[in-house]
Parts: sequence; C-alpha cells; structure tokens
Amino acid sequence: MPIERICTVAEAVKLNEYAYSFTLEVGDMSPAGPGEFVHIKCGDSLLLRRPISICSWQDGLLRIVFEVRGEGTDWLAHRKAGDQLSVLGTLGKGFQMERQDKCLLVGGGIGVPPMLGCARWTDGKSTAILGFRSADRAMLQEEFVAACANVQVATDDGSLGYHGYVDALVRETLEKEKDFTVVAACGPKPMLRNVARVAAEFGVPCQVSLEERMACGVGACLGCAVQMADGTMKHVCKDGPVFDAREVDWNV
Repeated sequence: MPIERICTVAEAVKLNEYAYSFTLEVGDMSPAGPGEFVHIKCGDSLLLRRPISICSWQDGLLRIVFEVRGEGTDWLAHRKAGDQLSVLGTLGKGFQMERQDKCLLVGGGIGVPPMLGCARWTDGKSTAILGFRSADRAMLQEEFVAACANVQVATDDGSLGYHGYVDALVRETLEKEKDFTVVAACGPKPMLRNVARVAAEFGVPCQVSLEERMACGVGACLGCAVQMADGTMKHVCKDGPVFDAREVDWNV
C-alpha cells in the first residue's frame, strides 16, 4: 500500500543541461521490482504531484532522474541536498522479470533512467539500447556499461552512437541473439509501438512502460486512462505503467 512520507534529499546532481539525478532518503519505502514510480509534491502553489520513475534503490535510498518539463519539475530541479520533499510511493506495477533473465532493455529519452533499475535487477545479463535526441541529452551511459553485458546508444541526429532510432538497433540485436527472455521498453509512445512490432516479429515477449500525464497517481481519476486492444480502458498509474505490449491499442 503506498505511503506518503517526508523524504530528505541526500544528493542532487545535474547530469546535463536538461536532466537531474536526486537520491532520496526513503526508509522502508522501496519498490517490489523495477518499473514503479513515486509521486512528488513540487511546491506549495501546485496542486498536482509529479510522477517520476524510480531509477534505482538500495539500503533506504531511492534514486530518481527527471528532466525539466514545466513549472513543477523546474521547482524540483532547484532543490538541494538537505531539502525535504513530500513523496507518495511506491506506485504502479512494474516490469515482470527474474534475476536470472536475459533482457533486452530499450529506453528513449527520459525513459532511459528506469531501465537502469532493470539492468541492475538482472545481475549483468541484459543488453541495453539507449536512445536520445542528441549527444547533449545523453545520460547514465557509464552506469549502464557497469550493469549490462552490452550497451548501444542511438541519437536522432547522429551526434552520438548510431544515427537513427532505437528500433533499428533492436532488430539488429534480435537478429544476432535469439535467447532474450523479454524486451522491456520505456519511452515515447511512437518508440514503444515500433519496438513492440519488432519484438513481435521475432517472437520475443515485450513489456512497455507508458508515459501519460497523471493527476492522482492511484487510479481515482481518469487523467491517465489509455485504451487497450480489447476496447477496455486502463489507468497507467494503477494498472501500469508497465503493460504487456499485446494489451495496448497502438492505433489510438
């Protein structure tokens, strides 16, 4: 059951011109596995909390990585070590993977940080494919290298790594290696749709973490409802954010 707790910022680091890494002292507030998120109150003047994926966690510390996207995250980016935050968590249903699994982890943009939690969960057996708009937005590569068997990077403009989108690298990787347990992906919906299609072509199960605007974070409102392939609606905050890719209606 999610709890609300006042957490102290143990470390605040600027990763690049857009992204920040915060380590929070959370006590026993820890996820059951990778892919869950926390809901953070960002200033007294803003009613709605901001959902942020959990990047990693260990020994009473929880790490989040976020980009400034608006007033709330701009306020958050100005917090320093020693400041306190109201944190609701942990929330959502994460990725279903075992410690011994060999996963193909695919992250795009701010969808990259939660994949680091997946990499560390699978004890170094996984491969990571990381996509960014450009080299100046890249983050966490050294940590992925330490946690994965193989890491590949793609950028939209070709300024770092492969010039193009991550789904091309997913296809190339699945053509070479046939023993992945699952493809796990987080990022923009067009990216997830393309990755899911490639995984389906090769017959590899695919799980996707959807990015949607959230209000309550616990399924009480309809702000993050998405349509499923069977015509039903599900809440990203409560039923997800991680779904089997076959569940999602990619045509809406």
